[in-house]
Amino acid sequence: MRADARRNRERILKAARAVFGEQGIEAQIDDVAKRAKVGVGTVYRHYPTKEALRDALVRERFEEIAGYAEEALRRDDAWEGFCELIWRAAERNAADRAFCEVVAFTDQSSIVEETGLAGSTALLMERAKALGKLRADATPVDIPIMMAGAGSVMRAHASPAVWRRYLTIMLDGLRAP
Repeated sequence: MRADARRNRERILKAARAVFGEQGIEAQIDDVAKRAKVGVGTVYRHYPTKEALRDALVRERFEEIAGYAEEALRRDDAWEGFCELIWRAAERNAADRAFCEVVAFTDQSSIVEETGLAGSTALLMERAKALGKLRADATPVDIPIMMAGAGSVMRAHASPAVWRRYLTIMLDGLRAP
């Protein structure tokens, strides 16, 4: 890719992160182009549809969260690492309305698998169970449901205190008795 095309792509992604984060999945390509200071045609040359651009942002976010999971795996206490992963992901998601909407309404399991997030989370959960800190019947399937629920609370309530309380209650529910 030429240097100018690469710069335009980076500007488009930066602008799209902001626009989709603020407006959600209803964001318009015109708004992305305006914020990136490029023409609409330039956006479409890089991303043929709004969904393709949105999907690139979703993948980028899951790659970021997969990095959080890798860091959590290095913690001595797997339960603390697990909670840290969930909190970091939730804090990041709270600033991204579109990501919360996509996660709530579409199956993202293939991306979660491809980024390594699924494997890292499963390993972290197994380690926390082995320590007796995560309830024995908890499964990796619980996590996207929990995060989609947190995202719904984030969208419905402007106050971060509300979703943080909800997430605390969910994590308490996963703690071993």
